[in-house]
Amino acid sequence: MYDEEDLAEIRESREEWEDETLDPTLDAYGERKDRFATVSNLEIDGLYDPSDVADLDYEEDLGNPGEFPYTRGPYPTMYRGRTWTMRQFAGFGSAEDTNERFHYLIDEGQTGLSTAFDMPSLMGIDSDDPMALGEVGKEGVAVDTLRDMEILFDGIDIGEVSTSFTINPSASVIYAMYLALADQQDVPREQVRGTLQNDMLKEFIAQKEWVIPPEPSLDIVTDTIEFAAQETPKFSPVSISGYHIREAGSTAVQELAFTLADGFAYVEDAMDRGMDVDEFAPQLSFFFNSHNSIFEEVAKFRAARRIYARVMDDWYDAEAEQSKQLKFHTQTAGQSLTAQQPLNNIVRVTIQALAGVFGGTQSLHTNSYDEALALPSEEAVRVALRTQQIIAEESGAADSADPLAGSFMVESLTDEIEEEAMEYIETIKEMGDGSVRDGVLAGIDEGFFHREIQESSYEYQERVEDEEEVVVGVNKYVSEEDTSPEVLHVDEEVAEHQRERLAAVKAERDDDAVEAALDDLREATENGENVMPHVVTAVKAYATMGEIMDVFEAEHGQYREKIGLA
Repeated sequence: MYDEEDLAEIRESREEWEDETLDPTLDAYGERKDRFATVSNLEIDGLYDPSDVADLDYEEDLGNPGEFPYTRGPYPTMYRGRTWTMRQFAGFGSAEDTNERFHYLIDEGQTGLSTAFDMPSLMGIDSDDPMALGEVGKEGVAVDTLRDMEILFDGIDIGEVSTSFTINPSASVIYAMYLALADQQDVPREQVRGTLQNDMLKEFIAQKEWVIPPEPSLDIVTDTIEFAAQETPKFSPVSISGYHIREAGSTAVQELAFTLADGFAYVEDAMDRGMDVDEFAPQLSFFFNSHNSIFEEVAKFRAARRIYARVMDDWYDAEAEQSKQLKFHTQTAGQSLTAQQPLNNIVRVTIQALAGVFGGTQSLHTNSYDEALALPSEEAVRVALRTQQIIAEESGAADSADPLAGSFMVESLTDEIEEEAMEYIETIKEMGDGSVRDGVLAGIDEGFFHREIQESSYEYQERVEDEEEVVVGVNKYVSEEDTSPEVLHVDEEVAEHQRERLAAVKAERDDDAVEAALDDLREATENGENVMPHVVTAVKAYATMGEIMDVFEAEHGQYREKIGLA
């Protein structure tokens, strides 16, 4: 992008500035810190200029929005066409409670739904299971059968709304319930829109919610990918999630590298099953964290698109442009929220949301200021949603595609993050003897990902305790005043109500139809068939979450015991 003679002059001018202007100032006043770094500990220079991006090729490395390598965004108009989907995470108590919250958010201007499930549902356990005691409805909504899903979306036309489901081991069951609901509402399956998290590789790397071992878990994820390509072309059957990797303590580079590696593993597994990459890749979606270092986050998002486009083109021979376009949801960093002085979290979330917007996210969840204390209150949820709306409508941040492009600092960080992330991805590929999928599985088995994240998490905490990393209200500007807001409490009666409804469903349903559906599912599982058609049949017969998951567990062996759930 720059002429060599111009670069030589810039470098000479930089040296003169350092000698004549900067050094005397440093001698007289110094700087606030000995070293400046991002949250992920990438060192930040005091000044960036064209020499920091001397090798940047505009056409090859940036291009225009909507064109390869999509560094500047997957769409030509970006938010000038329409803003990102405002998708606030919601779910607590009973299906009735969460349905009420859904309607509240829609009335307040939310443009997409996002569903949180309680721990029993996440782990494929029914509310009447002894292991569910004390957990029903506590951190998300309880869903045992199709009856709960019917209540959850009462009064909501799922042909008109896009819905995200944050669930993993039992994701196939929730997906089947949503399709059964679409069939009830006479919504053609090809019109059903939404996203299933369903990222089991990430679970073994970071979040640690699983029911069966990695390889059969991967098989079921690929079943949903195959089924979705045929039945629900507008629905994303997997949201490859770096969010939880970052929440576990990774750096931005590790979050990006491990997430993309997981994505490439799913691509390889689907292709090995005989699917053409362009048949399913356009339906893959991603999910990233947005932390406090705004320029690092923007650079991470831009590098993600560039890496994905190049790898899908070079390694997997994708031809369709949509197969090379990385599209992602962003959530602000839960790990950054503090219980101390919780109103400070509003400012943190605003910065993180801006990073997501400047980075070109397709949908966004902004955390509520009270989430370090409890499930978000209605007031806190409204403030979080208004944060997005103010950014979209008042800030001007959405008025131009990739507005930070050309910043010497942002372009330099984008290159640095891309280079370091690709080094990780190549390492993972080598661990699998040329297969990213096998490398990810080997890395899970050998503890590679755990060690990398653990070391980064430890280093970060050391910096916080040494006050190299300032956390306002925690290790600096501390207040003794009690600033805790009123928090949401889930009534203990929710669990009893949920168990009563589950008992009523079991009493009313056709037991012979349930058993026949579960038998068909067992046979499909034993024969290595795609399980999704049989899961849909089972949920339509009102088989429970636990009954369906028990079939998978019986075939693949008890695995929940490894995390104390059996």
